[in-house]
Amino acid sequence: MDKADVVWMMASTLLVWLMCVPGLALFYGGLARGRHVLSVMSQTLAVCALAVMLWFLYGYSLTFSPGFGGLGGWSRLGLAGLYQPGATVTLPLLGTIPELLFALFQATFAAITCGLITGSIAERARFGAVLCFAGLWFTLGYLPIAHMVWAADGWLHLRGALDFAGGTVVHISAGVAGLVAARYLGPRRGYGRQAMPPHNLPLNLVGAALLWVGWFGFNGGSALAANEQAVLALANTLLAAVSGILAWALAERLLKGKASLLGAVSGAIAGLVGITPAAGLVAPGAAPLIGALAAWAALYGVNGLKRRLGVDDAFDVFGIHGVGGIVGALLTGVFYSGSLGGPGPTGWSALLWQTWLQAEAVLVSVLWAGLTAALSVWSADRLIGLRASSEQESQGLDQVDHGETAYPA
Repeated sequence: MDKADVVWMMASTLLVWLMCVPGLALFYGGLARGRHVLSVMSQTLAVCALAVMLWFLYGYSLTFSPGFGGLGGWSRLGLAGLYQPGATVTLPLLGTIPELLFALFQATFAAITCGLITGSIAERARFGAVLCFAGLWFTLGYLPIAHMVWAADGWLHLRGALDFAGGTVVHISAGVAGLVAARYLGPRRGYGRQAMPPHNLPLNLVGAALLWVGWFGFNGGSALAANEQAVLALANTLLAAVSGILAWALAERLLKGKASLLGAVSGAIAGLVGITPAAGLVAPGAAPLIGALAAWAALYGVNGLKRRLGVDDAFDVFGIHGVGGIVGALLTGVFYSGSLGGPGPTGWSALLWQTWLQAEAVLVSVLWAGLTAALSVWSADRLIGLRASSEQESQGLDQVDHGETAYPA
Protein backbone atom coordinates (compact mmCIF):
# COMPACT_ATOMS: atom_id res chain seq x y z
CA MET A 1 0.00 0.00 0.00
CA ASP A 2 1.28 3.46 -0.90
CA LYS A 3 0.24 6.24 1.47
CA ALA A 4 0.51 8.94 -1.19
CA ASP A 5 -1.82 6.97 -3.47
CA VAL A 6 -4.27 6.43 -0.64
CA VAL A 7 -4.35 10.13 0.24
CA TRP A 8 -4.80 11.14 -3.41
CA MET A 9 -7.65 8.70 -3.90
CA MET A 10 -9.35 9.83 -0.68
CA ALA A 11 -9.09 13.43 -1.89
CA SER A 12 -10.35 12.45 -5.35
CA THR A 13 -13.36 10.70 -3.83
CA LEU A 14 -14.23 13.85 -1.91
CA LEU A 15 -13.76 15.96 -5.05
CA VAL A 16 -16.16 13.81 -7.07
CA TRP A 17 -18.73 13.96 -4.27
CA LEU A 18 -18.31 17.76 -4.40
CA MET A 19 -19.54 17.48 -7.99
CA CYS A 20 -22.76 15.89 -6.76
CA VAL A 21 -23.44 18.06 -3.73
CA PRO A 22 -23.26 21.00 -3.91
CA GLY A 23 -21.92 21.20 -7.48
CA LEU A 24 -24.64 19.59 -9.59
CA ALA A 25 -27.41 20.73 -7.25
CA LEU A 26 -26.37 24.38 -7.59
CA PHE A 27 -25.72 24.02 -11.33
CA TYR A 28 -29.21 22.64 -11.97
CA GLY A 29 -30.81 24.91 -9.39
CA GLY A 30 -29.55 27.98 -11.23
CA LEU A 31 -30.92 26.68 -14.53
CA ALA A 32 -34.39 26.04 -13.10
CA ARG A 33 -37.20 28.55 -12.85
CA GLY A 34 -37.72 30.05 -9.42
CA ARG A 35 -40.75 28.00 -8.42
CA HIS A 36 -38.99 24.71 -9.20
CA VAL A 37 -35.48 25.32 -7.87
CA LEU A 38 -35.88 23.38 -4.60
CA SER A 39 -37.52 20.53 -6.45
CA VAL A 40 -34.56 20.24 -8.81
CA MET A 41 -32.05 20.44 -5.96
CA SER A 42 -33.96 17.90 -3.86
CA GLN A 43 -34.14 15.43 -6.72
CA THR A 44 -30.41 15.74 -7.37
CA LEU A 45 -29.55 15.32 -3.71
CA ALA A 46 -31.87 12.36 -3.12
CA VAL A 47 -30.97 10.53 -6.34
CA CYS A 48 -27.25 10.79 -5.53
CA ALA A 49 -27.91 9.49 -2.02
CA LEU A 50 -30.00 6.62 -3.36
CA ALA A 51 -27.32 5.64 -5.87
CA VAL A 52 -24.66 5.46 -3.14
CA MET A 53 -26.88 3.27 -0.95
CA LEU A 54 -27.69 0.90 -3.82
CA TRP A 55 -24.01 0.84 -4.74
CA PHE A 56 -23.25 -0.30 -1.18
CA LEU A 57 -25.99 -2.94 -1.19
CA TYR A 58 -25.32 -4.58 -4.55
CA GLY A 59 -23.99 -2.13 -7.14
CA TYR A 60 -20.29 -2.58 -6.47
CA SER A 61 -20.62 -6.36 -6.43
CA LEU A 62 -22.54 -6.51 -9.71
CA THR A 63 -20.03 -4.18 -11.35
CA PHE A 64 -16.57 -5.19 -10.16
CA SER A 65 -16.73 -8.69 -8.69
CA PRO A 66 -16.04 -11.59 -11.11
CA GLY A 67 -19.01 -12.50 -13.26
CA PHE A 68 -19.44 -12.65 -17.00
CA GLY A 69 -19.11 -10.18 -19.85
CA GLY A 70 -22.29 -8.25 -19.05
CA LEU A 71 -22.53 -8.24 -15.25
CA GLY A 72 -20.55 -9.07 -12.13
CA GLY A 73 -21.27 -11.56 -9.37
CA TRP A 74 -22.67 -11.51 -5.82
CA SER A 75 -19.53 -11.97 -3.74
CA ARG A 76 -19.27 -8.30 -2.67
CA LEU A 77 -22.87 -7.62 -1.62
CA GLY A 78 -22.87 -4.98 1.09
CA LEU A 79 -19.15 -4.49 0.36
CA ALA A 80 -18.57 -7.86 2.01
CA GLY A 81 -14.94 -8.78 2.52
CA LEU A 82 -13.59 -5.28 1.90
CA TYR A 83 -13.00 -4.64 5.60
CA GLN A 84 -12.31 -7.41 8.11
CA PRO A 85 -11.30 -6.10 11.56
CA GLY A 86 -9.09 -8.50 13.46
CA ALA A 87 -8.09 -10.47 10.39
CA THR A 88 -4.44 -11.41 10.06
CA VAL A 89 -4.33 -10.49 6.37
CA THR A 90 -4.28 -6.98 4.94
CA LEU A 91 -7.20 -5.50 3.07
CA PRO A 92 -7.46 -6.67 -0.54
CA LEU A 93 -5.54 -4.18 -2.64
CA LEU A 94 -6.26 -2.69 -6.00
CA GLY A 95 -2.76 -1.73 -7.06
CA THR A 96 -1.53 0.32 -4.11
CA ILE A 97 -4.87 1.33 -2.55
CA PRO A 98 -7.43 -0.63 -0.52
CA GLU A 99 -10.30 -2.09 -2.51
CA LEU A 100 -12.70 -0.40 -0.10
CA LEU A 101 -11.35 3.00 -1.17
CA PHE A 102 -11.79 2.07 -4.82
CA ALA A 103 -15.39 1.05 -4.06
CA LEU A 104 -16.06 4.44 -2.42
CA PHE A 105 -14.49 6.30 -5.34
CA GLN A 106 -16.66 4.41 -7.79
CA ALA A 107 -19.76 5.06 -5.65
CA THR A 108 -19.42 8.76 -6.44
CA PHE A 109 -19.38 7.96 -10.17
CA ALA A 110 -22.63 6.06 -9.88
CA ALA A 111 -24.12 8.97 -7.94
CA ILE A 112 -23.18 11.69 -10.42
CA THR A 113 -24.40 9.59 -13.36
CA CYS A 114 -27.86 9.10 -11.89
CA GLY A 115 -27.94 12.70 -10.69
CA LEU A 116 -27.25 14.03 -14.18
CA ILE A 117 -30.42 12.43 -15.55
CA THR A 118 -32.65 14.54 -13.30
CA GLY A 119 -31.77 17.58 -15.41
CA SER A 120 -33.56 16.16 -18.45
CA ILE A 121 -36.91 15.70 -16.68
CA ALA A 122 -36.74 18.72 -14.39
CA GLU A 123 -39.74 20.93 -13.60
CA ARG A 124 -42.44 18.35 -14.38
CA ALA A 125 -41.44 15.04 -12.71
CA ARG A 126 -42.63 14.15 -9.20
CA PHE A 127 -40.08 13.54 -6.46
CA GLY A 128 -40.99 9.99 -5.43
CA ALA A 129 -41.33 8.74 -8.98
CA VAL A 130 -37.96 10.22 -9.92
CA LEU A 131 -36.35 8.18 -7.15
CA CYS A 132 -38.14 5.05 -8.39
CA PHE A 133 -36.98 5.68 -11.96
CA ALA A 134 -33.40 6.37 -10.83
CA GLY A 135 -33.23 3.20 -8.76
CA LEU A 136 -34.51 1.06 -11.62
CA TRP A 137 -32.19 2.59 -14.21
CA PHE A 138 -29.19 2.38 -11.87
CA THR A 139 -29.81 -1.36 -11.61
CA LEU A 140 -30.79 -2.16 -15.19
CA GLY A 141 -28.75 0.43 -17.07
CA TYR A 142 -25.73 1.78 -15.21
CA LEU A 143 -24.39 -1.40 -13.62
CA PRO A 144 -24.19 -3.51 -16.81
CA ILE A 145 -22.59 -0.66 -18.79
CA ALA A 146 -20.02 0.00 -16.06
CA HIS A 147 -19.19 -3.70 -15.85
CA MET A 148 -18.86 -4.11 -19.61
CA VAL A 149 -16.49 -1.14 -19.91
CA TRP A 150 -14.46 -1.18 -16.68
CA ALA A 151 -14.48 -4.66 -15.14
CA ALA A 152 -11.59 -6.99 -15.86
CA ASP A 153 -13.97 -9.54 -17.42
CA GLY A 154 -16.26 -6.94 -19.03
CA TRP A 155 -17.14 -7.58 -22.66
CA LEU A 156 -16.19 -4.15 -24.03
CA HIS A 157 -13.10 -4.00 -21.83
CA LEU A 158 -11.89 -7.30 -23.25
CA ARG A 159 -12.64 -6.02 -26.73
CA GLY A 160 -10.19 -3.19 -26.08
CA ALA A 161 -12.53 -0.20 -25.77
CA LEU A 162 -11.01 2.72 -23.86
CA ASP A 163 -12.83 4.86 -21.32
CA PHE A 164 -10.46 6.44 -18.84
CA ALA A 165 -12.97 8.17 -16.57
CA GLY A 166 -16.49 7.65 -17.87
CA GLY A 167 -17.25 8.98 -21.34
CA THR A 168 -19.47 6.01 -22.17
CA VAL A 169 -20.27 4.82 -18.64
CA VAL A 170 -21.23 8.22 -17.22
CA HIS A 171 -21.90 10.86 -19.84
CA ILE A 172 -23.28 8.98 -22.83
CA SER A 173 -25.41 6.69 -20.68
CA ALA A 174 -26.81 9.57 -18.60
CA GLY A 175 -27.45 11.73 -21.66
CA VAL A 176 -29.30 8.99 -23.54
CA ALA A 177 -31.28 7.92 -20.46
CA GLY A 178 -32.29 11.52 -19.86
CA LEU A 179 -33.36 11.97 -23.46
CA VAL A 180 -35.55 8.85 -23.38
CA ALA A 181 -37.12 9.85 -20.07
CA ALA A 182 -37.81 13.39 -21.29
CA ARG A 183 -39.39 12.01 -24.46
CA TYR A 184 -41.64 9.75 -22.43
CA LEU A 185 -42.71 12.53 -20.05
CA GLY A 186 -43.42 15.09 -22.74
CA PRO A 187 -42.62 18.80 -22.66
CA ARG A 188 -43.13 21.20 -19.78
CA ARG A 189 -46.29 23.27 -19.72
CA GLY A 190 -45.81 26.14 -22.17
CA TYR A 191 -42.66 24.71 -23.74
CA GLY A 192 -42.10 26.25 -27.16
CA ARG A 193 -44.68 28.97 -26.54
CA GLN A 194 -43.09 30.90 -23.70
CA ALA A 195 -39.55 31.67 -22.62
CA MET A 196 -38.10 29.51 -19.85
CA PRO A 197 -34.83 31.26 -18.94
CA PRO A 198 -32.66 30.20 -15.99
CA HIS A 199 -33.72 32.02 -12.85
CA ASN A 200 -30.20 32.55 -11.44
CA LEU A 201 -27.15 32.46 -13.70
CA PRO A 202 -24.68 33.37 -10.91
CA LEU A 203 -25.87 30.27 -9.03
CA ASN A 204 -25.37 28.25 -12.20
CA LEU A 205 -21.82 29.58 -12.53
CA VAL A 206 -21.01 28.68 -8.93
CA GLY A 207 -22.29 25.15 -9.53
CA ALA A 208 -20.28 24.84 -12.74
CA ALA A 209 -17.13 26.02 -10.96
CA LEU A 210 -17.61 23.36 -8.29
CA LEU A 211 -18.18 20.75 -10.99
CA TRP A 212 -14.97 21.85 -12.68
CA VAL A 213 -12.94 21.61 -9.46
CA GLY A 214 -14.46 18.22 -8.71
CA TRP A 215 -13.64 17.07 -12.24
CA PHE A 216 -9.94 17.14 -11.38
CA GLY A 217 -10.66 14.33 -8.92
CA PHE A 218 -13.04 12.68 -11.38
CA ASN A 219 -10.37 12.44 -14.09
CA GLY A 220 -7.17 12.58 -12.06
CA GLY A 221 -8.41 10.03 -9.57
CA SER A 222 -9.14 7.57 -12.36
CA ALA A 223 -5.39 6.92 -12.56
CA LEU A 224 -5.93 5.21 -9.15
CA ALA A 225 -2.54 6.48 -7.98
CA ALA A 226 -0.59 9.69 -7.42
CA ASN A 227 1.51 9.25 -10.52
CA GLU A 228 2.41 10.73 -13.88
CA GLN A 229 -0.85 9.59 -15.47
CA ALA A 230 -2.82 11.47 -12.81
CA VAL A 231 -0.84 14.62 -13.60
CA LEU A 232 -1.52 14.11 -17.31
CA ALA A 233 -5.24 13.76 -16.59
CA LEU A 234 -5.25 16.98 -14.56
CA ALA A 235 -3.43 18.88 -17.32
CA ASN A 236 -5.80 17.60 -20.00
CA THR A 237 -8.82 18.39 -17.84
CA LEU A 238 -7.77 22.02 -17.45
CA LEU A 239 -6.83 22.48 -21.11
CA ALA A 240 -10.01 20.93 -22.49
CA ALA A 241 -12.26 23.00 -20.23
CA VAL A 242 -10.70 26.35 -21.12
CA SER A 243 -10.72 25.39 -24.78
CA GLY A 244 -14.43 24.55 -24.51
CA ILE A 245 -15.18 27.96 -23.02
CA LEU A 246 -13.37 29.83 -25.78
CA ALA A 247 -14.78 27.65 -28.56
CA TRP A 248 -18.40 28.06 -27.42
CA ALA A 249 -17.97 31.81 -26.86
CA LEU A 250 -16.45 32.25 -30.32
CA ALA A 251 -19.23 30.28 -31.97
CA GLU A 252 -21.93 32.29 -30.16
CA ARG A 253 -20.23 35.54 -31.10
CA LEU A 254 -20.14 34.55 -34.76
CA LEU A 255 -23.64 33.05 -34.88
CA LYS A 256 -25.59 35.31 -32.54
CA GLY A 257 -23.47 38.42 -32.22
CA LYS A 258 -23.02 38.02 -28.46
CA ALA A 259 -21.18 35.57 -26.25
CA SER A 260 -23.27 34.65 -23.18
CA LEU A 261 -22.27 33.57 -19.70
CA LEU A 262 -24.56 30.55 -19.99
CA GLY A 263 -22.79 29.63 -23.21
CA ALA A 264 -19.35 29.93 -21.64
CA VAL A 265 -20.43 27.75 -18.72
CA SER A 266 -21.91 25.21 -21.14
CA GLY A 267 -18.67 25.24 -23.14
CA ALA A 268 -16.63 24.46 -20.04
CA ILE A 269 -18.85 21.51 -19.15
CA ALA A 270 -18.83 20.25 -22.75
CA GLY A 271 -15.04 20.42 -22.85
CA LEU A 272 -14.82 18.51 -19.58
CA VAL A 273 -17.24 15.89 -20.88
CA GLY A 274 -15.24 15.48 -24.08
CA ILE A 275 -11.91 14.94 -22.35
CA THR A 276 -13.24 12.54 -19.71
CA PRO A 277 -12.72 9.26 -21.65
CA ALA A 278 -9.34 10.45 -22.92
CA ALA A 279 -7.90 12.32 -19.94
CA GLY A 280 -5.10 9.90 -19.06
CA LEU A 281 -4.72 8.40 -22.53
CA VAL A 282 -3.78 11.29 -24.84
CA ALA A 283 -1.00 13.84 -25.02
CA PRO A 284 -1.67 17.38 -23.70
CA GLY A 285 -1.61 18.71 -27.24
CA ALA A 286 -4.80 16.79 -28.03
CA ALA A 287 -6.80 18.17 -25.09
CA PRO A 288 -7.58 21.66 -26.47
CA LEU A 289 -8.74 20.17 -29.77
CA ILE A 290 -10.95 17.60 -28.03
CA GLY A 291 -12.40 20.32 -25.80
CA ALA A 292 -13.18 22.63 -28.72
CA LEU A 293 -14.71 19.92 -30.90
CA ALA A 294 -16.83 18.62 -28.02
CA ALA A 295 -18.03 22.16 -27.29
CA TRP A 296 -18.99 22.82 -30.91
CA ALA A 297 -20.75 19.47 -31.15
CA ALA A 298 -22.63 20.19 -27.91
CA LEU A 299 -23.60 23.64 -29.17
CA TYR A 300 -25.28 21.94 -32.09
CA GLY A 301 -26.73 19.37 -29.74
CA VAL A 302 -28.54 21.96 -27.59
CA ASN A 303 -29.76 23.95 -30.59
CA GLY A 304 -30.17 22.31 -33.99
CA LEU A 305 -30.29 18.67 -32.87
CA LYS A 306 -32.64 19.45 -29.99
CA ARG A 307 -35.10 21.12 -32.36
CA ARG A 308 -34.89 18.18 -34.77
CA LEU A 309 -35.58 15.68 -32.01
CA GLY A 310 -38.41 17.78 -30.59
CA VAL A 311 -37.70 16.69 -27.01
CA ASP A 312 -37.89 19.00 -24.00
CA ASP A 313 -34.58 18.01 -22.42
CA ALA A 314 -34.90 20.73 -19.80
CA PHE A 315 -31.22 21.31 -18.97
CA ASP A 316 -29.74 19.84 -22.18
CA VAL A 317 -28.26 16.73 -20.58
CA PHE A 318 -28.24 14.87 -23.88
CA GLY A 319 -27.05 17.86 -25.91
CA ILE A 320 -24.01 18.40 -23.68
CA HIS A 321 -23.27 15.09 -21.98
CA GLY A 322 -24.62 12.71 -24.61
CA VAL A 323 -23.29 14.46 -27.71
CA GLY A 324 -20.10 15.68 -26.02
CA GLY A 325 -19.48 12.20 -24.62
CA ILE A 326 -19.88 10.58 -28.04
CA VAL A 327 -17.41 13.01 -29.59
CA GLY A 328 -14.94 12.51 -26.74
CA ALA A 329 -15.18 8.72 -26.88
CA LEU A 330 -14.51 8.64 -30.62
CA LEU A 331 -11.65 11.14 -30.42
CA THR A 332 -10.08 9.03 -27.66
CA GLY A 333 -9.59 6.34 -30.28
CA VAL A 334 -7.99 8.85 -32.64
CA PHE A 335 -5.56 10.56 -30.25
CA TYR A 336 -4.64 7.39 -28.38
CA SER A 337 -2.57 6.57 -31.45
CA GLY A 338 1.18 6.71 -30.99
CA SER A 339 1.34 8.56 -34.29
CA LEU A 340 -0.47 11.49 -32.63
CA GLY A 341 1.44 11.51 -29.36
CA GLY A 342 -0.62 8.96 -27.44
CA PRO A 343 0.60 5.79 -25.73
CA GLY A 344 -1.04 3.46 -28.26
CA PRO A 345 0.45 1.72 -31.29
CA THR A 346 1.43 3.77 -34.31
CA GLY A 347 0.03 3.59 -37.81
CA TRP A 348 -3.27 4.22 -39.56
CA SER A 349 -4.53 0.68 -39.18
CA ALA A 350 -4.16 0.81 -35.38
CA LEU A 351 -5.82 4.23 -35.26
CA LEU A 352 -8.79 3.10 -37.32
CA TRP A 353 -9.19 -0.13 -35.34
CA GLN A 354 -9.19 1.67 -31.99
CA THR A 355 -11.66 4.24 -33.29
CA TRP A 356 -13.90 1.38 -34.45
CA LEU A 357 -13.73 -0.18 -30.99
CA GLN A 358 -14.70 3.19 -29.52
CA ALA A 359 -17.66 3.37 -31.91
CA GLU A 360 -18.74 -0.10 -30.78
CA ALA A 361 -18.67 1.00 -27.14
CA VAL A 362 -20.65 4.14 -27.97
CA LEU A 363 -23.29 2.17 -29.85
CA VAL A 364 -23.67 -0.43 -27.08
CA SER A 365 -23.91 2.28 -24.42
CA VAL A 366 -26.51 4.24 -26.39
CA LEU A 367 -28.68 1.20 -27.05
CA TRP A 368 -28.46 -0.30 -23.57
CA ALA A 369 -28.92 3.01 -21.73
CA GLY A 370 -31.86 3.93 -23.97
CA LEU A 371 -33.67 0.60 -23.72
CA THR A 372 -33.28 0.32 -19.96
CA ALA A 373 -34.31 3.96 -19.51
CA ALA A 374 -37.49 3.31 -21.50
CA LEU A 375 -38.32 0.30 -19.32
CA SER A 376 -37.44 2.15 -16.11
CA VAL A 377 -39.43 5.29 -16.83
CA TRP A 378 -42.45 3.29 -17.96
CA SER A 379 -42.29 1.17 -14.81
CA ALA A 380 -41.91 4.17 -12.50
CA ASP A 381 -44.83 5.88 -14.19
CA ARG A 382 -47.05 2.81 -13.79
CA LEU A 383 -46.02 2.23 -10.18
CA ILE A 384 -46.20 5.79 -8.86
CA GLY A 385 -47.13 8.28 -11.58
CA LEU A 386 -44.20 10.31 -12.84
CA ARG A 387 -45.70 13.39 -14.42
CA ALA A 388 -46.99 16.36 -12.42
CA SER A 389 -50.29 17.88 -13.53
CA SER A 390 -50.51 21.21 -15.35
CA GLU A 391 -51.87 22.83 -12.21
CA GLN A 392 -48.99 21.48 -10.14
CA GLU A 393 -46.45 22.73 -12.68
CA SER A 394 -48.02 26.18 -12.56
CA GLN A 395 -47.98 26.19 -8.77
CA GLY A 396 -44.38 24.99 -8.70
CA LEU A 397 -43.01 21.65 -7.57
CA ASP A 398 -41.26 23.30 -4.65
CA GLN A 399 -44.63 23.71 -2.95
CA VAL A 400 -46.30 20.62 -4.41
CA ASP A 401 -43.60 18.08 -3.51
CA HIS A 402 -41.80 19.72 -0.61
CA GLY A 403 -44.01 22.43 0.90
CA GLU A 404 -41.12 24.88 0.71
CA THR A 405 -40.24 28.06 -1.17
CA ALA A 406 -36.76 29.12 -2.22
CA TYR A 407 -37.61 32.79 -2.26
CA PRO A 408 -40.42 33.66 0.20
CA ALA A 409 -42.37 36.79 -0.67
